[in-house]
Order: sequence, then structure tokens, then C-alpha cells
Amino acid sequence: MSERVIKGHIGIGGSVTGEALVAQDNFSARYDLDRINGTFSRESHALFGQSYNGKVLVLNIAKGGVATAWMLQAMKETGVTPLALLLNYANPIMAQGAAFADFPMIDRFEEDITQIIRTGDTVTVDPAAGTVTVHSD
Repeated sequence: MSERVIKGHIGIGGSVTGEALVAQDNFSARYDLDRINGTFSRESHALFGQSYNGKVLVLNIAKGGVATAWMLQAMKETGVTPLALLLNYANPIMAQGAAFADFPMIDRFEEDITQIIRTGDTVTVDPAAGTVTVHSD
């Protein structure tokens, strides 16, 4: 088994390991998700219809407004939530929401994270170190 470590900015939340769900699309916790069924609900989103529950989401840029600050917390309380969020760039509101929910998140990677990780890869997210380890067979 080989591993590749990708460096990003120091993140938020605890370390987790799980399966990646990847798209070169942007992300709004408020407008892209069906938070009851755990799927992407915006028809124009690249991951439309796919389940995000228990997955490490790997997406391009955070979008949306202040609703994200409470949306991640509300999702965590219901137990229908991604395992972690990896973004090329997170806006301050997404960072605030992740901190409020103690939700694992890292952004500002040295390379385009959506180009390195593939859907189905097993990844370990370590926000304290600002790293993501991609585990390959």
C-alpha cells in the first residue's frame, strides 16, 4: 500500500478517515444538499443525487452566505453529515460554520485537491497538521 500526503492550511476539527466523494464543483451546505436524505439536491451540481452522508467531500470553493455557519452544526446534530470537507478555498463563513460544529475541514492546498483525490479513494484528514493522506492499494 502506498500513501500520498497533501499539504494544506491548518484546519478545523478532529482527524477522520473515510471514503472521498469528489467534484470540481463549488459547495454550499445550505443550497446544494438535501439534509434529510443526505444527498446532493441541486440539479445543477456535479454530485446531484449522490449521497454525501459519511463521506469526505472534496470540492472546489465554498459558496453561500451566513446560513452555512449554522447548517453544518444542524447537520451534525441529526447525524446526516459528511465526514469532513476538503476545499481548494473556504470563505470565512464556511470556516466559522466548521468551527461552530467542530467539523473537520481543511482548505488552501498546495495543489488543486479536486485533481489529486478521486471518488472512492480512502483518505485520512488531519486538520491539526493541515494534511490529507491518500491511501492507495
